[in-house]
Amino acid sequence: MKKVPIRSCLICNEKSDKRTLYRIVKNKEGEIFFDPTLRANGRGAYVCEKESCIMKLKESKKLEKAFQTEIDERIKEKIVREIMENKK
Repeated sequence: MKKVPIRSCLICNEKSDKRTLYRIVKNKEGEIFFDPTLRANGRGAYVCEKESCIMKLKESKKLEKAFQTEIDERIKEKIVREIMENKK
């Protein structure tokens, strides 16, 4: 029997199966983007499917803390928009 990978939501800290969460990645070049495949190389942060958590990404500094870098508001807005378009 295979072990199911568990990850925590960056905003509400709720633990869930990795496949039910949305992944945001920072790659080696420092680009930060939404990863719908869950397979892109780089450091990942996860957000649950609750709309409140997705929307809080824009105001919260937790994404910046997770990636240890400043993130432009336009990038955050783009990530939120892409997540909403790919909602499970």
